[in-house]
Order: sequence, then C-alpha cells, then structure tokens
Amino acid sequence: MVITLRSLLKTIWTHGKKHTGVGLVCSVAYFDPGNWGVDLQAGSLFGYRLLFVVLLSGLIAVFFQVLSHRLGCVSGLDLASHCRVMLYPRAVTRYSLLYPLYILAESAIIATDLAELLGSAIALCLLFPALEIWHGVLITAFDVLLILALGDPLGGRPARIFEIIIAILVIAVLICMCIIIARVHVDWPLAFLGYVPSKYILKDGALYTSVGIIGATVMPHSLFLGSALATQDRVSDPTESLDPMEKPESLNFKQRIRSAFRILPMSPPQTPTGNPLSFVKIHLYHGIVDVVLSLLGFAIVINSLILILSGATLPSANSASLFEAYDLIRSAVSPSAAILFAVALLFCGQSSSLIATVAGQAVSEGFLSIRLSPLFRRLLTRLMSLIPALTVAIAIGKPGINALLVASQVVLSIVLPFIVFPLLWLTSNKRVMSVQGEDGSFVCFGNSIFTTLLGAAVWLLIVIANVYVLVTLGMGTS
Repeated sequence: MVITLRSLLKTIWTHGKKHTGVGLVCSVAYFDPGNWGVDLQAGSLFGYRLLFVVLLSGLIAVFFQVLSHRLGCVSGLDLASHCRVMLYPRAVTRYSLLYPLYILAESAIIATDLAELLGSAIALCLLFPALEIWHGVLITAFDVLLILALGDPLGGRPARIFEIIIAILVIAVLICMCIIIARVHVDWPLAFLGYVPSKYILKDGALYTSVGIIGATVMPHSLFLGSALATQDRVSDPTESLDPMEKPESLNFKQRIRSAFRILPMSPPQTPTGNPLSFVKIHLYHGIVDVVLSLLGFAIVINSLILILSGATLPSANSASLFEAYDLIRSAVSPSAAILFAVALLFCGQSSSLIATVAGQAVSEGFLSIRLSPLFRRLLTRLMSLIPALTVAIAIGKPGINALLVASQVVLSIVLPFIVFPLLWLTSNKRVMSVQGEDGSFVCFGNSIFTTLLGAAVWLLIVIANVYVLVTLGMGTS
C-alpha cells in the first residue's frame, strides 16, 4: 500500500510539474466573452434550466479536444499540417478543399479574436466609465502583443512563462466568479436540477438559445492549438539542442528586428512519420488527464457560474448584454460585485486573446507552411480583427458592438463542422494514428468504432444545429 501511494504521489507530482499546461491553455477558449454573452442570455431568459446544455456542450468540447491532443501527440503533426499533407499534393484538392478550408479556419481565428477584443474593450469601459468604447478597443488591441513577445508558445518545447500567465488569468477568473456567486442568493437545489435533461429545452425558444450555447462553447481554433501543443516535448531538458541563432542574447539589435518580421518561403508538405512509442507513452495519457480535468474543472464550472449568476440576478430580463448585465448586477447585488464581474471579463478577454493569436500562428504555419515570425503573425491577426471592431465602435457604438459580438459567434458555429470532420477522419485513420514499437510491430492509437460513431453523431448534431440557426435567422423568428 505504501509503494502504491508513493507511486501515485510521484505520478501526480510528475504530471503537475511537466505535463500541466496544455489543458489550461485550451480551456480558455471555452469560456471566452462570446460564451459570457450566450450564458447571460440563457440565464436571464430561462433561469437555471439550460445548465444541462452547458454541461453537454462542455462534454462535447472535452471529446473533441482529447481527439485533437491524441492526433498531435501520436502523429507529431498538428491538425492544420495534416490537412496540408492530405490535400496539397493534387491541384484539384488543393484549390477545392485545402485553400477554402484554410480560409474558413482563418475566418474562425479572426472571429474569435474579434470576440476577445470586444470583450476586453467592454470590460475596460465598465471599469473606467470615462473611456469610449473605441478607446477600449485600441487599448486592448496591442497589449496582448507585449505578453506574446516573451516567447513562442508553439516552439518544440513549451513556453512555461506563457502557460503560467494563462494559468494566473484562468484562476483569477474562477476566483472572481466564486466571490460574486457567494454574494448572490442562489436557489442551489433548483440550480442543480438544471443539470438534469428536460423537455423544457424544446419549448419557448429555449432550443435556439441551447444551440447558441453549443456553438459558442466548442471553438475551432482551440482544436488547432491543442493539436499543435500536443507535439511538444515536455520531458527532456529544454537546454538541449538549441540553435544558437534562436537565443536572443546571440543576436544584435538589427538581427532581432529582422527576426521579428522574417518571412520564410513555403515548404513542401511534411510527411508524418509519427512520434516514437516512448514519446507517446510518456505524453499521451498525462496530456489527456490534463485536458479533461482542465475543461471539467475550469471551462464547465465558469460557464455554469455565469449562467447561475444571470439566472439569480437577471430573471425575465428582455436583454442581457454585457453592459446591461453589469448595470443590473450593480443595482441588484452591489457595486463591488459589478466591479468583480468586469474584472473577470477583462481577465477572460485577455487570456482568450492570447490563445486566439497563437492559434492563428498555428493555422497559417500548418496550412501554408509559411514561416512568419510569431510577433509578425500575431500582429496580422490582431490588425484583421481591429479594423472591423474599431469601425463599428466609432460609427455605431455599444449597440453595434453587441451585434458584432453575436455575429462572431455565428461565424464560429458555421465553421466548426468543417474543422471537426478532418479531425474525426484523421484520428480514425490507422495509418496516421499508428506508431512503431521497439520490436518493429505497430501500435494503433486510433479511434475505436464506438468513438468514431459517437463523433459522427456529434458532428451531425452540430450540422443540424447550424442549419436550424441559419433557417431561424433567415426567417427572422429568433
């Protein structure tokens, strides 16, 4: 028993020291400002009844995020790079599938970054009422670049300072939400009853809001990022085999400037050879535990707390935008609770912005094999989301910002099935998901028949949900 306990403690310590990070980073995407808007609306209109949908969407996110992690860890290539390997060789698939898929993925990145940018800007305006909304957009547009200049999170080994910053922001959001909930009167038996499936979801417009929760929770960019981070070696000594030109101290000022804005030519698609079996055994299951616990412990909990807060303080409200939710919490609970609400939104927006810009880097490098400097790629991503946000903020103001935030979530929901399909295809392919052992035999880590059928059913559910949303919006009945 002593040996077993010691072994268990050693495993937990090893996991916490070496392998924790990917799950926290990916979990941020599942409670971004877009989720806040949908969860606030669900709670204000339907109370606690849609908590089951929050739980369901979180479990769907866990399912796809685990598949994404397995793909990167086993094959050694991220999802975007695999799409290029499959579709680039033939001109027909290159122009009919690869490049359109890249455009969709890039659209999802811009829509995601737009939502994070707007969320942070709204939070700044709530905390500092003297600021105009466009002031907040400008301030938050470039502050993320300062943090991301610290290192490249997509290198061969993890950038621990980046992961620590994300962890601090995520924990800060959770603490703020817990403090707010502690100050609110919540009918907890009724709230926990909301996690039980109910036919109420099909009535009185709740289905439309339920689809919105699923669409806003499962994020395409997190799947690209998760597969890229899963390829990193988190065990070996990070000081080994470093290129001297990659060390900042070895570069003079002019070389640093050139390095920050370098553009290397496109390279042929890399053929996946798979990671060694020893690498897979060390990283795969630790990574899966990290992803599952992070999404269950942070993403689902934070989304649930937002909806519970809305259900307890904003019952039967006609509108539940972030601005109006702040005002209602300020009057119904306390000014300090409203400030905590804005602070949590700011932390959420900042952490999500970090993830979106890094995911944009993974998408461009994977689909096109164009090696931009991380700083240059993040600057492009931020500028592409800044222009529409700043235009709407100056021309229309708060009502336009709310509409733009909703529109970004619609784009993400539409793009999602196109990203999930190749993920399911690749993780079900035995050739892609097999690695060679020491004895020469191959070990397959691909999907089982049950996992493949479950993934196909979830994919079909997302497609049907998207069709429902588009038809409802087209008829003007939502």
